[in-house]
Amino acid sequence: MSANATVDLDPARPARQELESAVVRFAGDSGDGMQLTGGQFTQSSAMAGNDLATFPDFPAEIRAPIGTTFGVSAFQINFGSRVIKTSGDSVDLLIAMNPAALMVEIPNLRAGGMVIVDSGAFTERNLHKAGYRTNPLEDGSLDKYRTIPIDISKLTLDAVKEFGLSKKEALRCRNLWTLGLVYWMYARDRQTTIDWLSQKFASRPDLAGANAAALNAGHAFGETVEMSDVSAGFTVRPADIAPGLYRAVTGGEALAWGLVVGADLAGLTVMFGSYPITPASAVLHTLSNLKHYGVITFQAEDEIAAACAAIGASYAGSLGVTSSSGPGIALKGEAIGLAVSTELPLVVINSQRAGPSTGMPTKTEQSDLHQAVFGRNADSPVAVVSARSPSDCFEVAIEAVRLATKYMTPVILLTDGYIANAAEPWLIPDVDTLPPMPVKFRTDAEGFQPFLRDPATLARPWAVPGTPGLEHRIGGLEKDYDSGHISYDPVNHERMTQARMDKIAGIADDIPRQAVEEGGERGRLAVVGWGSTYGPINRAVNRLRGEGLDVSHIHIRHIWPLPRNLCDLLGGFEQVLVPELNTGQLLTLLRSECLVPAEGLNKISGQPFKIAEIETAIRARMEA
Repeated sequence: MSANATVDLDPARPARQELESAVVRFAGDSGDGMQLTGGQFTQSSAMAGNDLATFPDFPAEIRAPIGTTFGVSAFQINFGSRVIKTSGDSVDLLIAMNPAALMVEIPNLRAGGMVIVDSGAFTERNLHKAGYRTNPLEDGSLDKYRTIPIDISKLTLDAVKEFGLSKKEALRCRNLWTLGLVYWMYARDRQTTIDWLSQKFASRPDLAGANAAALNAGHAFGETVEMSDVSAGFTVRPADIAPGLYRAVTGGEALAWGLVVGADLAGLTVMFGSYPITPASAVLHTLSNLKHYGVITFQAEDEIAAACAAIGASYAGSLGVTSSSGPGIALKGEAIGLAVSTELPLVVINSQRAGPSTGMPTKTEQSDLHQAVFGRNADSPVAVVSARSPSDCFEVAIEAVRLATKYMTPVILLTDGYIANAAEPWLIPDVDTLPPMPVKFRTDAEGFQPFLRDPATLARPWAVPGTPGLEHRIGGLEKDYDSGHISYDPVNHERMTQARMDKIAGIADDIPRQAVEEGGERGRLAVVGWGSTYGPINRAVNRLRGEGLDVSHIHIRHIWPLPRNLCDLLGGFEQVLVPELNTGQLLTLLRSECLVPAEGLNKISGQPFKIAEIETAIRARMEA
């Protein structure tokens, strides 16, 4: 989208209510197309020039019984004319396609917020399946909200009648009817969605036409039917953001593109070995479509094979990358240890989800930090970095490639389910301006030993098999420090273990000093975060600083090793608060490494932090 995009409003209409921002949540059965609907509304908001952040909230069951609370799928978007950093604390407009969606999602709607329901779906059977004893549209339980019941099912059937669809196919157009109404409410252009429908259903013109007709009918309903709660609709002006070419990007997409660009800057090709797992599969899906950039994707038979194949690719002179979520990373543990022992570059992406074991596959969490830093047998140090937002994944992926190739080490990149699936505007960079970081393969056979180290980085040489005079063997057994031959000498093992640890520790001299995101470098309270907690922490600190509170925000990208100045920086604050979506893993790391009396703020519900939760915790400590 263009940063200078504008909203074309009809001057003949009554004045719309202007909003600085709005939070809309679409919710329905997992077969109701809520993710598609939310995705299209996201694109339209991006085209309108709004800043935005999204939160797709999937059910864990592949196909829960229709109409049950277990199968509710939701998509939330916060869009506005100001900078948007979270998907929103509370919802302004909730669209509930059935009673189950209303039951699950109504707690997210603010008091006085608006809820649009498909009254045609509120049958006695559906009410019973959702757990309602009485009809909430009639019993007064929704009195604190502005409730708009519309028989969307009937109106959709009427709108698509001419296309001759079956009733089942016709009702699947309900989401487009609803989207049309919401487009009218927020003055959104329909044409992009109509063009998309034509392309998506190119082989079924009847479906393309029916969905477009439903979209237009919902929009016409908003224009012609008087709804006192909606009035003339709303407008959200374009955000004041830096000019340039933008697109909406998810974390999974940005990771894939960052890996490709990082490998290109290093002069390498990507070999991506993976096994499908929620929510990490998006990286595999994206990379599989980038073959024209030399990317090789390999869907292995299991997680162990995927990691080992990536290690083999690195041994052969490519950039080996593997990806998974917590359970899969556990299975890859021995292979990651092999990459530590062989000292080969390997990028390992962990899209964290709620655990343990299978846990809650579609819900977000930050509970793999200890696994990333310590989760292998013996002393097996690796570098660990984390992304804080979908667009940040691009830069962090490049950094992971840089560290892996420069220091000949595995690098674990931590993201999570929220970042992987969420979307935000991304200013597309000019990759030609990014600094190259070319890999230098060893080609000189004179004096070659596979584990003689660079004195600056302690990295061993990268010698591609087949290079004349550089024949060598590597493996999981301990090697002699000088010759690289297998060694069981105890003194040598201690020397090699220390060298591998020193190599990773030395990365701290090659990463930026820790900066303060908001506030001063000294003060009463520092709120320290990592990963996807960035948005709610930053917004909370920004708000409270506006009230005059002495609070700062510090966000850590390089988890291991920690930045050299971090401990001194934290020592300048009277209190340190660490919000995490776990039971306190960064907290433990900071206490042990920096010896600061930090306190944790922990949430383990599978849902991101709300700004208000962090604000409340900050106030409580400032008032103590």
